[in-house]
Amino acid sequence: MINFTLKQIRYFEALARHRHFGRAAEACAISQSALSQQIKELEEALGAALFERGARQVTITAFGEEFAQRAQTISRSVLEVEGLARASRDRLTGRLRIGIIPTVAPYLLPAIIDGLTRAYADLDINVRETLTPTLLHELAEGRIDTALVALPVSEPAFVEVGLFSEDFVLVRPIEDATRPVPDARMLREMRLLLLEEGHCFRDQALAFCNMPAARPRELMDCSSLSTVVQMVGAGIGVTLIPEMAVAVETRSASVSIARFEAPGPSRTIGMIWRKTSPLTQQLLHVSDVIRRACAEGRAQVRA
Repeated sequence: MINFTLKQIRYFEALARHRHFGRAAEACAISQSALSQQIKELEEALGAALFERGARQVTITAFGEEFAQRAQTISRSVLEVEGLARASRDRLTGRLRIGIIPTVAPYLLPAIIDGLTRAYADLDINVRETLTPTLLHELAEGRIDTALVALPVSEPAFVEVGLFSEDFVLVRPIEDATRPVPDARMLREMRLLLLEEGHCFRDQALAFCNMPAARPRELMDCSSLSTVVQMVGAGIGVTLIPEMAVAVETRSASVSIARFEAPGPSRTIGMIWRKTSPLTQQLLHVSDVIRRACAEGRAQVRA
């Protein structure tokens, strides 16, 4: 019988993901030598090499690719068993892994954490902030329990629960404050500053403007809303931002805010999780807690 441990599976998955012993060891919070030893013992137990070690890179073998698929199944099964155990308790305890998109986290995460902490005193909350495609992938793999994203995600494997909707506002240079608010057609003729590709907020803004493709002269990409707003303040262009971000992002920028005539651009933020999750009932309750926390957080931001 081949003997290996769940810990070795976790180390294998980290090395397969990072393809670098140092980064994988850091992700697993162990030393590089300890990780290397565990991978070596796993290969000896299996009787086959999982990786090719080069001077500067690690390459997964054909057998390693096959093993990775089985390892993913094992990891997912273990997580489901853990979820079943947690679901059997009266109250949600232990670790809850939450993903959240970058255009929500800076503005509402403190309120969300506070709300969850008050509702679940024994909950260990782990937060992962990243782009929607990454969150969907990690949720499907069981690496997070739930995620806060813009809806809909239209993935049959996920439950979607709406939390709140909000409008987008126009940010433009302070000297443009008295000008008429442009409509979608007029925005297409302006230099529009947006978040870089991968952000769902970018796609929503382009959809409002009916601009399926970026035109280099008229569109500029940034990595954060803070950068976008500062560039607007420098007179480089205009942008759209979610209403929750206005107070934070415009306090140190020389910009003006304008609201669109209805129906203007907007988005719905919601919570998603796997339909097969044994924590479904608990997550429904969590979504109620987060909904109330978001309402409080948005009220504080507007104040």
